[in-house]
Amino acid sequence: MKKIFIFLFAATLLNACSSDDNNRRNNPNLLDVNVNFTVDTSLPQYNSLNFPNDPIYISNYGNGGIILMNTGSGYLAWDNSDPNHPRNNNCISMQRDGLTLVCDCEGNTYDIFTGNFIEGTDLEYTLYNYRVTETSPGILRVSNN
Repeated sequence: MKKIFIFLFAATLLNACSSDDNNRRNNPNLLDVNVNFTVDTSLPQYNSLNFPNDPIYISNYGNGGIILMNTGSGYLAWDNSDPNHPRNNNCISMQRDGLTLVCDCEGNTYDIFTGNFIEGTDLEYTLYNYRVTETSPGILRVSNN
């Protein structure tokens, strides 16, 4: 009986600690694209990443580009495509309004710090987050693998 209890506890714990990547892959509004690139913050186009709360947009990655930001305690990277409306070639990327992202098509609004939605109707998904690791001083790697 004790072994069964330990097995059930371990199975529950492993399931509770699983990554939310499966939820993201199940989002019918986003393509499952591979992202893996580096950013050198000493280059002029990425200089604002040396200061907190000044996000930048990096095109040609993810579903609608990537929003990358220094929070002051680390870096965040979000896909710039609205996760709550079907993919539409006329409305792929969102627009930054201060520290929020706004979908021009539906008006859905998301917080850049948390990725949570702020405004909209029937919102189910938060922003898609990418991993950011500092591989050496001033060199950031953004990936989803």
